[in-house]
Amino acid sequence: MKVNLNSDLGESYGAWTMGDDAAMLAVVASANIACGFHGGDWVVMQNTVAEAIKNGVSIGAHPSYPDLQGFGRRPMTMSNKEVEALMAYQIGALIGVAATKGGTVTHVKPHGAINNKAATDKDLAAALARGIAGVSKDLIFLAPAGSAMVEAAAKANLPVAQEVFADRNYDDEGNLVPRGQPNAMVHDNDQALANVLRMVQERAIVSVNGKKIPCAVDSICVHGDSAGAVSMARHIRAGLEKAGVKVVTLPEMLA
Repeated sequence: MKVNLNSDLGESYGAWTMGDDAAMLAVVASANIACGFHGGDWVVMQNTVAEAIKNGVSIGAHPSYPDLQGFGRRPMTMSNKEVEALMAYQIGALIGVAATKGGTVTHVKPHGAINNKAATDKDLAAALARGIAGVSKDLIFLAPAGSAMVEAAAKANLPVAQEVFADRNYDDEGNLVPRGQPNAMVHDNDQALANVLRMVQERAIVSVNGKKIPCAVDSICVHGDSAGAVSMARHIRAGLEKAGVKVVTLPEMLA
């Protein structure tokens, strides 16, 4: 049994630091690197790419709405045409930066509000997929398990990896509990590991009310900006490996 472990990284900006990317890149197998629209800048992107390469971590773009002040977590209204261009712009930026360090971008994971909305909005999901496919049909679309983006990726002939979250809870529809609600986050390392093992072994999401929602589980995310993120990621990786689950990069997961 194998699974990918990923984290959203490169979200610092200028003199402002978010998370401990160097420590996280020594744990995870894939990095979703911010492309400057919710966090990250050209120097942060380049440094994160270099650290990912050093650790043998596969590189992905983490594009968002243009919302630095709101960290990409505020809803926005954009046309589908704008969304397609928005994806291509940010992916292209990371491809260029990665090339300066000899790295290759192999996947794309939308961030924050645009990801949350596209989980159920089929038109937006299709626009995201077209934007990614317009850059390269070899890019893996890292999408929330069971979301509209999974179907959109398939229709766009993109390879797709389905993602679940170690540090988030789910509602009965299989969507993330909104961050504003008190039970949205999972902070306890043992609880996060138990949730991850259950999802990987049973191939299903279990909601906060105990509802089991069958799905593919290709990748596990630990958010890099959460308190105690590195400790949680280490605990989860160790627990997965103890259970006989091999942690691999996204390209290796889909090979």
